[in-house]
Amino acid sequence: MRIWNRSSMIQGILIQAGYLLLRLVTFLIIINIVFSWIRPNPDNIVVKTIYGLTEPILSPLRRFAVIGSLDLSAFAAILILQMVLFPLYKMLIMLIF
Repeated sequence: MRIWNRSSMIQGILIQAGYLLLRLVTFLIIINIVFSWIRPNPDNIVVKTIYGLTEPILSPLRRFAVIGSLDLSAFAAILILQMVLFPLYKMLIMLIF
C-alpha cells in the first residue's frame, strides 16, 4: 500500500487534468476535421465555438503542414500535442512537485 503525501496527490491531479485537456483538444480537432468534410452552417454557434477553439492551434501549422491541396495541420497538431507538449507538461509538473 502506497502512502500519498500532499505533493504527490497534487502532482497526480495536475497530470490527470492536463491529460483530460489534451484529450478534449484532440477531440475538438477531430470534430474540426469532420466539419471540413461535411461543411456545416458556419453561422451555427457550435460550429463557431469549435472553430474558435481549434483555429488558433491549426492556423500557425498550416504554413508548414499543407502539401498541395492536402492539409495535414490537424495531424501535426495532434502529434505535437501528444509527443511534445504533454510530455513537457508532465516533466514540468514533476519538477515543480
